[in-house]
Amino acid sequence: MNKRSFTKLLALLFSFAMIAAACGGDSSDGGEDTTDTTAGDAEETETEDTVAESGTEAEGDVDTEVEATDAVATQGGEIAIGLEAEIVGMRPWEDTCGSPCMNVLPTIYDKLMEATADGGYEGWLLEDISANEDFTVWVGTLRSGVTFHDGSELTAQSVADMFPVQQEGATSAGAISASGLIGVEATGDLEITYTLGQANSAFPAYLSRAPIGMVFEPVSAAADIDAFNENPIGTGPFVFVSRDLDNETIVERNADYWGMDSNGTQLPYLDKISFRPIPDEGTRLDALLSDTTQVMHTLRQGTIRDARAARDEGADIFMFEFQGNNVGGGMFNVLVPPYDDVRVRRGLTQMNSQDNVIEALGGTGISLPGTQWFSPDSPWYSEKVAAAWPEFDFDAGVATLQDYVDDPERSDGKAAGEPIDAELSCPPDPTLIAAMQVLEQTWTASGLVTVELTNYDQQTHINYALGAENGFVGDHTTHCWRVSGDDDPSTFLNQALAPPTAEVAAANGLDGIVSPLNWSNYFDAEVFGSLVAATATDDFDERYALYESVMLKLAEDVPIWFSGHTATALGVRSDVQGLSSWELPNGTLGVGLPNAEGRWSMAWLAAE
Repeated sequence: MNKRSFTKLLALLFSFAMIAAACGGDSSDGGEDTTDTTAGDAEETETEDTVAESGTEAEGDVDTEVEATDAVATQGGEIAIGLEAEIVGMRPWEDTCGSPCMNVLPTIYDKLMEATADGGYEGWLLEDISANEDFTVWVGTLRSGVTFHDGSELTAQSVADMFPVQQEGATSAGAISASGLIGVEATGDLEITYTLGQANSAFPAYLSRAPIGMVFEPVSAAADIDAFNENPIGTGPFVFVSRDLDNETIVERNADYWGMDSNGTQLPYLDKISFRPIPDEGTRLDALLSDTTQVMHTLRQGTIRDARAARDEGADIFMFEFQGNNVGGGMFNVLVPPYDDVRVRRGLTQMNSQDNVIEALGGTGISLPGTQWFSPDSPWYSEKVAAAWPEFDFDAGVATLQDYVDDPERSDGKAAGEPIDAELSCPPDPTLIAAMQVLEQTWTASGLVTVELTNYDQQTHINYALGAENGFVGDHTTHCWRVSGDDDPSTFLNQALAPPTAEVAAANGLDGIVSPLNWSNYFDAEVFGSLVAATATDDFDERYALYESVMLKLAEDVPIWFSGHTATALGVRSDVQGLSSWELPNGTLGVGLPNAEGRWSMAWLAAE
């Protein structure tokens, strides 16, 4: 991209993160638990109050190095990939796209931009992109000679025709609002002009993710979005073959793909990929170890621990690991009583023993406790926020919650003195259940909370939180969740903290700015103003101060709670190559595998 100041800024920030990553602990050392309490104990542990400094990593956390390779890839072959869950759907503008989805959809749809190893964003389908001085107009040039899977040509008008579809999309509408995008116009055969209603120095980052950054064939998408879900058409390296829901999605090599590697070999290398949702973590690991699948996708610390152990005992596997900003914990639905009262949210958060929850998740020695949306090795991490986060203090939590329970005007309509009700919902993974049981036992031990544990498969879990049939408010109360990511902070924060409903937007003079991806339904006008201001500049110090102010407000209002930062991994059979050395079309080294998202166009099988 031509806006060099911003690109250099991101490159510098990412280089700091990579230096910190290189200083991580030994992956063979499981670390030491610093608490004497067992899961569910209600007593506060007497430990020294410490705050992680920027650059800190959990003992045992070793991110796989991103590095170029001189190895010559071989073409042909097929692999099966075990995913942690079935994906919601095949439409990047419509369907919520988490880590499993971000493995499947990029095989079918090319992105306009991609993240690089040096922290910037470079073109994928776009050859270049540049902005005017106030970041309100961005002009990009598409690559020539690219065709959709149906044989039609990709032009700038194709991208412009995507925009009306995206404006109506369940997920892309939020991304459009968060990015400030108000118009997409073909200003040449291959030239696209993006017009924004407000400055956004981070706009290229939005073009590297699913909601508005993945290119789909717009005519068939607009004609029938349900039919498109059954036969998705992109320009990507693989062509959709079939989808047997909850069993297998198959893609095959696109023989007409435009991409080449640095040796002039046409991509992709593989002939076929089968994506298999295997929700049970143990079963998914066993499938890898038995060579039933050649790749295992996981966002569970316990599975990483078990896979490491199997590897160390001689299993023929390799672990591509990454632990970034993605952080686990949960969210409160602040539009549903009693979670509309900060005393309830703060009291329950103070009764969250992070060390015990991380232990239940199998993450002791792997994951650091979370205090904000940024990990300690992120350039956006704030020690001030870490100190402000309500730490585990059972007695203080009881006192805070008791103040609400005894309030005769409490918002849930119950009589003073009656316990509050909490439906603690999470997918039915054993480690997640164990983690939720830690919370259940601690909250119940207060005598002030009646907890109902519920479990739904991940797709239902997401839809339950989304609340599409309930004005996107959702019926959930306390819901386990993961937040954040390693793209520019605006790409997730602006959607997660925008007005959750039209009523909230109108009440704050923000008509039309609504995000269904504000899962907790929390909104604060000052917070949202800071998020908007952070995209009006490319000065790091200014942006840092604004994001720090947002995190401080979240530490005060606690619409979400944190357990630990999510360790992610792709476990692969040793003959699966190329994952950490993938490149962009201009030869720039790609970012690697944050959040266990593989770039499968450049994966290949070593010859026997």
